[in-house]
Amino acid sequence: MKPVGPIPHGFSHKLGILQVDSEDVRNLVDRAGGTPLFVYSSEMLRARVARLRAVLPPQVHVHYAIKANPFSPLLQVMSELVDGFDVASGGELEKLLELNVDARRISFAGPGKRDAELAAAISAGVTLNLESEAEAERALRIADAAGARPRLAIRVNPDFDLKGSGMKMGGGAKPFGIDVERVPALARRVVESGAEWRGFHIFAGSQAISADAIIEAQAQTLALAARLTRESGVPLPHLNLGGGFGIPYFPGDTELDITAVGAALAERMADLPPELAQTEFCVELGRWLVGEAGVYLTTVIDRKVSHGEVFLVVDGGMHHQLAASGNFGTVVRRNYPVAIATRFDAPVEEEASVVGCLCTPLDRLADKGGFPRAEPGDIVAVFCAGAYGATASPMHFLGQGPARELLV
Repeated sequence: MKPVGPIPHGFSHKLGILQVDSEDVRNLVDRAGGTPLFVYSSEMLRARVARLRAVLPPQVHVHYAIKANPFSPLLQVMSELVDGFDVASGGELEKLLELNVDARRISFAGPGKRDAELAAAISAGVTLNLESEAEAERALRIADAAGARPRLAIRVNPDFDLKGSGMKMGGGAKPFGIDVERVPALARRVVESGAEWRGFHIFAGSQAISADAIIEAQAQTLALAARLTRESGVPLPHLNLGGGFGIPYFPGDTELDITAVGAALAERMADLPPELAQTEFCVELGRWLVGEAGVYLTTVIDRKVSHGEVFLVVDGGMHHQLAASGNFGTVVRRNYPVAIATRFDAPVEEEASVVGCLCTPLDRLADKGGFPRAEPGDIVAVFCAGAYGATASPMHFLGQGPARELLV
C-alpha cells in the first residue's frame, strides 16, 4: 500500500463528509451541476495572504502570478488581497483588464511575446519584463509608432538557481531572461530611449519547500540586483524578487517555513546596500497562494477488481489534473493527497487505485493508496488542486471537455 500526500490544513468534515468553507461537498456538487468539479475556498485564500503579509517585511509587496489559476472569480478575490499581478500571455492580460484591474498593477513576463501582445501591454500601461534585447527593440519600435511611453523592466537570467526547486528558472543557458553580463548595457539602452524604467525581475526557480534554499536565493537576488545597478549606472526603481515558495504535495514533504523566510528577508531589508535604498520590492507567488485552497472532486462511476487489484474508476482524470497523475514534470510518480470525500472519517479498509475515464494507463489519480471501501456514487477528493489544475491539463483530450469550477 502506497501512502498519499498530506491533506492541507483548512479542510474539515461533518458527519464524515468533507466540507469546504463549512459547506458539504455534496451540496457544492449539486450547486455546480455535477462532477468533475474544482472547488476553491475564498476563506483559505484570504487566510493565506494574511499569513504571508504577517511575516513579510512591510516594504515587500505581494504579487500573484495568475498562471497558477486564472479563474475569473478567484482573480476577483485576489485583486482585493494582493498588490499586483504577473501575466504570461496576452490572454491572461486581457482577462485582468476585463476585470478592471489597474494596468499599473500588472507586469508581463515570458519569452516569445508577439507584437500584438507587446502593443496591447504598451497601450494599457502594463510593465513589460523584457526577455531579450530583440524583444526590447521591438517594444521600443511599437511604442514609438504608437506615440506611447512604454513601462519596461528587464528579466534577468541570474547566475545562480534556486536549490531544490521543482523547476529551475535561472542559472546557465535558459530561454528566460537576459544573461547577467548583458543586463547593464540593456538597462542603459532602456533609460536612454526615454521609456519608463521599471527595474529588474529575477526569478531563480519554483516549488521549493526548503526555507534555507529560498533565503539563500533571495540573498543572492538582492546582491545581484545591487551589483547590476552599480554596473548599469541607473537607479533601480523596482525589484521583483521572484517566488519559488512550494507546497507539500507528496508523502514526506514538509511545509515551507515562511516565518523563517520572512525573518531573514526582514534582516536583509534592514541592511540594504546603498544601490537599493530607494527601491520598491515585491515577491511574485502563484502556487503557494492558491494551490492548497483548491480541491478537485470526481465521482466514482465503477468499482472493479482485476487480478485482485481494486480500481475506482471516476468521471474525471488526468485531463483535469495532469499533475496528480504524475505526468506534469515529475520523474518518479508519487501520490497526491487523495481521499474519499463522502467517507472522510472512515478508516482505511483496502488498497485501491483511483483511475480516470481516459483510455490510457497514464490516467491514474492515486496508485495503490489506502482508502475506506468506496462504491459507485462516492466522491473522491484530490487536494492541492488550486494551482496548475484546470488550465494546465489537456482538458480536451479524447473529447472529455473541461471540469466545472466553483469559488465558495
